[in-house]
Amino acid sequence: MPDKIVGNDFGPPKAGLHIEIDGKSHPVKAGENLLQAILSLGLDLPYFCWHPAMGSVGACRQCGVIQFKDANDAQGRVVMACMTPVAEGMRISLQGPDAKAFRAGILELLMTNHPHDCPVCEEGGECHLQDMTVMTGHTVRQYRGLKRTHRNQDLGPFINHEMNRCIACYRCVRYYQDYCGGDDLQVFASHNHVYFGRHEDGALENEFSGNLVEVCPTGVFTDKTFSRHYSRKWDLQTAPSVCVHCGIGCNTSPGERYGSLRRIVNRYHGEINGYFLCDRGRFGYGFVNGPARLYQARSAETGPLDVSTAENRLRAMLEDAKGIVGIGSPRASLEANFALRERVGAERFHAGIGDAEHGCLRTLLDLVRNLPLHLVSLREAERADAVLILGEDPTQTAPRLALALRQAVRNRALAIADELGIPHWQDAAVREAAQAEKSPLFIASPAPTRLDDIAARTCRASPRTIARLGFAVAHGICPEAPAVMGLTPEHEALAAEIAQALTSAERPLIVAGTGCLSEDVLRAVGQIAAALAAARPGRATAVHFAVPECNSLGLALMEAQSLAHAAHTIESGEADTLLILENDLYRRADRTTVDALLTRARQVIVIDHTLHATAERAHLVLPAASFAETEGTLVSSEGRAQRFFAAMQPAGDSRDGWRWLGPWPCLDDLTRALADSLPVFQQITACAPGAAFRIAGQKIPRQPHRYSGRTAMLADIRIHEPKQPEDTDSALAFSMEGAANDHPPALNPFVWAPGWNSNQAVGKFQDEAGGHLSGGDPGIRLIGDGAGTGLPWSVPPETEASIADALRLVPLHHIFGSDETSMHSSAVAERAPHPYVALNPEDAARLGLAEGEEVELAPDVWLPVKCLPGLAAGIAGVPAGLPDLPVPVTAWQSWKPNKPGDETS
Repeated sequence: MPDKIVGNDFGPPKAGLHIEIDGKSHPVKAGENLLQAILSLGLDLPYFCWHPAMGSVGACRQCGVIQFKDANDAQGRVVMACMTPVAEGMRISLQGPDAKAFRAGILELLMTNHPHDCPVCEEGGECHLQDMTVMTGHTVRQYRGLKRTHRNQDLGPFINHEMNRCIACYRCVRYYQDYCGGDDLQVFASHNHVYFGRHEDGALENEFSGNLVEVCPTGVFTDKTFSRHYSRKWDLQTAPSVCVHCGIGCNTSPGERYGSLRRIVNRYHGEINGYFLCDRGRFGYGFVNGPARLYQARSAETGPLDVSTAENRLRAMLEDAKGIVGIGSPRASLEANFALRERVGAERFHAGIGDAEHGCLRTLLDLVRNLPLHLVSLREAERADAVLILGEDPTQTAPRLALALRQAVRNRALAIADELGIPHWQDAAVREAAQAEKSPLFIASPAPTRLDDIAARTCRASPRTIARLGFAVAHGICPEAPAVMGLTPEHEALAAEIAQALTSAERPLIVAGTGCLSEDVLRAVGQIAAALAAARPGRATAVHFAVPECNSLGLALMEAQSLAHAAHTIESGEADTLLILENDLYRRADRTTVDALLTRARQVIVIDHTLHATAERAHLVLPAASFAETEGTLVSSEGRAQRFFAAMQPAGDSRDGWRWLGPWPCLDDLTRALADSLPVFQQITACAPGAAFRIAGQKIPRQPHRYSGRTAMLADIRIHEPKQPEDTDSALAFSMEGAANDHPPALNPFVWAPGWNSNQAVGKFQDEAGGHLSGGDPGIRLIGDGAGTGLPWSVPPETEASIADALRLVPLHHIFGSDETSMHSSAVAERAPHPYVALNPEDAARLGLAEGEEVELAPDVWLPVKCLPGLAAGIAGVPAGLPDLPVPVTAWQSWKPNKPGDETS
């Protein structure tokens, strides 16, 4: 069942009603529209424009039903189910002849201009329009005239555009503009010539544009990355998985064909991603098939190795080691990291992240464990009625959280709708009533953010000043918290305004994270949370901490040592061997430091799925399976442990990372060992059923029942059908045979129901349309339940001393560019920026620097200046994580810009 909400009051459930449908009485929930109630009952009714996340506008007229006035009314009238509120005792007909005829007529009109191109349409076989056409019984078209045609547009590397398939349901612009805040996808013209596209060709700018692929009920918007290696949807082998491109933990379904990963689609989770993914999560899978992929072990001395030789070489190197330093990874599973920890010992296990980030994560965990903090899910974040963001640009560091915050600012509109008696699902009416009214969102960050357009107030400042502002907010909420001396009048007034908004809100939310590498900012969040808890006894404070990678929080919970400690251990001679798991150390520290570490180590062993700079320096490289080929557990920024499963067999000689490291016969044994060894993980065995789980004695198939070509796929290699691979690590089968129904949500590879081949079939797996999954949303919450009792008040940081002619470096994150693995996807790389140094225009003028002029960031590293209006004065922003930027911003450094010809400072 859904996790219990701690310390937040979301109101009592609405009383139920009963309605009569085709002569049978059904219980429904008050406040719903009729369409949502019908779908929640498991009944079928065609629809196009309605979407459970976006409400009703009544544009397509496809969900028509007959409503009767009373028991004596034999004729009734046609009403649109999506625009009709349920009422006690209402009588309707779905299957009556008039209702069926009306829906068939509407569909025929919608199909007037639709091409007969299902066999070549990429949406074919997974098309909502196909499903609804069959559901209405519309099989014959009477129109024989010419169809109108449109010119298609180039919408960038992610999305294909085929406007001739449009049925004008308006879902795309409602999603793109109203839901995710985009402004470059519009509706043009009218009547028969209505056109959905951009004012000119060009990449869709919004970071959530990829959801158009699933939002569109036809084939107007399709996945361009999938087109490059297209397979029919029913021929994809899939598995339940978790996105590996940030710390949010969105659920996904990767699809495989012929041994390559072909696409990623959203897998519904009622508490996290719901119906939507960010574009990085959807299109960043290219590293699994990319040219940098490692398929074979290699030695620096002899080159490629077969598996047996690699195993012997690894064993010999570890036996010959004087001491082994293990470096884990925030992008590897808990099980893989634990296997490394067991191999080298807890005292020699290191986190493998930058020291500044390591310190931030430790501070973050101290706050979560000791303060009454409730780490909110994204569903809870959407319900917040006042939000404060400190030091983050969530669109870049935790994208799906940013989309949730866009929904949170609408809670003021929903409150206005309640006052006027307008149901929340009446989307257009709610927006019209609210106009520009929004719930307060305050953003304090070093640089402009993608959420500034919905913010009530923004503040641009250095991380130290942002932290001081946060401490001032805490003092404004609770006078017992220490006051902050030396604030500017503007910051004092802003702190008072924020404190008032948070105190008066029913569901305040604080958002921060490791983005600006400042422990002071995190302590400020703790101070605000403690102040709110003091002002509202018995209620935990809702917080969301953005962390950079898919298992950053899980790795932090293992209490690993810092990277600096690893360097000291090697330098002191206590150990002479580095065993590195799925990590490129050149992304974690400056090149000089990493060069010295790798040079001092007598033996360097790397286990990874991708070739990178650290692997190129290794004496032995062992190929690991990617997330799509292995199984394990990740801990999200919500503190939720979730299992992910392999959609395909490991390619080449690669294998699960943990299998190179230990003797565990199967994943379940390793997971149990982890749960027994570290108390914080004792519940993770309940994240998903184990490998022994069966339904009526059968495993769960990864392949849909329409899967084709199995006996012919390898006919060019051998004429005999090979035996299906066996999976000893999960209850899933690499087959189309198995239990077809009643899958636990954590083990459901795909959604399909009779008559529902599109992603809209997910409604058949929910306890109600748009609600939680039947059987409960996957995952187990490990921390962040609001049980902390408190910490002593922290002392606010002092005002930062200025350094003459110097700026402070801060990392600037980019959704496309800052993540290591997604940059191996050519589509994502196309959207990534080139390296630069961002300066406030006034700072640039003061220093005599012009736009595009090169400055020396570090010895022999020259970057062009980018004047960024809105960047805080006194700081310089450097993109975080770009692969061609050899100098990571690892701490809050000072920097004096040098132009060509200047002396090096």
